[in-house]
Amino acid sequence: MGAQLPSKGDQRREQIVAMLKQNGRVTVQELVDKLHCSEATARRDLDVLEKTESIIRTIGGAIYDGHHPAREVSFQEKTTISWLEKERIALKAASLIVEGDVIGLSGGTTTYHIARAIKNRKGITVVTNAINIAMELADSDDIQVVVAGGVLRHKSFELCGPLAEQVISSLNIGKMFLGIDGVAAGKGMTTYSESEAQIAKMLIKRADQTFAVFDRTKVGRVSLFSIAPLSAAHACITDAPLHAEFQQELDRLHIRVHVAD
Repeated sequence: MGAQLPSKGDQRREQIVAMLKQNGRVTVQELVDKLHCSEATARRDLDVLEKTESIIRTIGGAIYDGHHPAREVSFQEKTTISWLEKERIALKAASLIVEGDVIGLSGGTTTYHIARAIKNRKGITVVTNAINIAMELADSDDIQVVVAGGVLRHKSFELCGPLAEQVISSLNIGKMFLGIDGVAAGKGMTTYSESEAQIAKMLIKRADQTFAVFDRTKVGRVSLFSIAPLSAAHACITDAPLHAEFQQELDRLHIRVHVAD
């Protein structure tokens, strides 16, 4: 018997991958227009491809990540990736924060969502080195914000360098919520920036508890600079159950996993 011809769906998804490789990104509306399919079909195709190809789903489309598996994107671009999942993670994190807490928020889109989730709360002190998080909380009269100064990194809005390190070294943080770019067994928690990794290390050191916050796209990814081994985290907050091997490693290290509702 001859080889089975690819189905219409397979052919359509091959076209989508080709478009992504050529352009770097694609919107659902572009797929509808160019492939003459329904919006629902386009979304389903992207969901299928996310599991098999080097693509990341965004609000309204997808971006291709095959040529740059460890590249850093801008904060604005990151905000479109896994938006709803990050909101759910933020709400779970907010449920662990109580009046009187001194919390730390590193830079990142997930931690930014945490700031939004707690901005109407009372009696909380927030330590951060991210100016966008500080600005989000600036009009919250019942939240004290402590900002570590330093040199601004435009991709993340984080302040880094000796000035930030000097401020953080004198602070005591109760619960640290740490945004990361990658997490993997054996490699620990990683990030794209050496200066951000250094600040994150200090924030962990000054905290009683560290909560690593990450969506499913970060699991198994390894970025260039190491922040800390998995054992440095007291708990993780994520948006979906972890695969068995990674969950077993966290269990071995007695790291609690909070899965967002």
